[in-house]
Amino acid sequence: MADGIFKHSYKTKTRESLPIAIYNAGVQQCEPSHTWGPGLRDHFLVHHVISGRGSYTAGGVTHEVGAGDTFIVYPSVIVTYRADDADPWEYCWVGFNGAEAKLLMAQTPFTREKPVVRFEDPSAIESAITGIYRASGTTPASELRAIGLLYLFLALLTEQPGAPAPAAGLSLEYVESAIRFIAHNYSGSIDVSDIAASVGISRSHLYRVFMRHIGTSPNEYLTKFRISQAVELIERSSLPVSAVAASVGYDDSLYFSRVFKKITGVSPSSYIKKSASHAGKAD
Repeated sequence: MADGIFKHSYKTKTRESLPIAIYNAGVQQCEPSHTWGPGLRDHFLVHHVISGRGSYTAGGVTHEVGAGDTFIVYPSVIVTYRADDADPWEYCWVGFNGAEAKLLMAQTPFTREKPVVRFEDPSAIESAITGIYRASGTTPASELRAIGLLYLFLALLTEQPGAPAPAAGLSLEYVESAIRFIAHNYSGSIDVSDIAASVGISRSHLYRVFMRHIGTSPNEYLTKFRISQAVELIERSSLPVSAVAASVGYDDSLYFSRVFKKITGVSPSSYIKKSASHAGKAD
């Protein structure tokens, strides 16, 4: 990396109801004593220390962190991290969240009790994160490329020593199977009973495994997934509200409008106007 104090980063639009979305990525050489926090994030944030030293405090516990270490910031956890006075760190990072993020991170060596990990090959972690940063951009191709690299990075983490063994029983597989079913069938008139039947378990069992692994109910996941698809459809087409509603599994466009506004804060008609206005300015 270049000498001196620098920060290069990229931020992207957030889509919390998408399976996974990159919020930001970058690399920074910090000044001595440079501090972030106390504060909290609304997404997962993985830092890898390339050189130098610093400290990371999470959950009231302070960890000394050095070159080759990787630490995670969990959503809604108050943290502070500070560069060393004499040997300030350079780190790279990637921030992400989404409907599948909690489930995926649960399969890595990180835990809230152990937020700092030293992997066997630190250079592989650095290469993966900086690769995501370099791939980031505003075009559809660059966004897809960056998300693909993020999935590869998460796969790398799950392969590391210390990652949890496959979950006892089939609870994790139930969730993954249900998520796939939703992604393939959300445009139809499916409900939680259909999802549970596709997996082969009861509604109550499905609810329990969803809450255990991703912290949300199956119905809430389905609703947010449908609305996220509606947002994407509005931004990429000129369909009326009724057609958008039907395309994401809602026969009643008025009910769809209420749900859309509850989740996004605006009505679909207002979102369509806003999207059309932005498209006109871009042209």
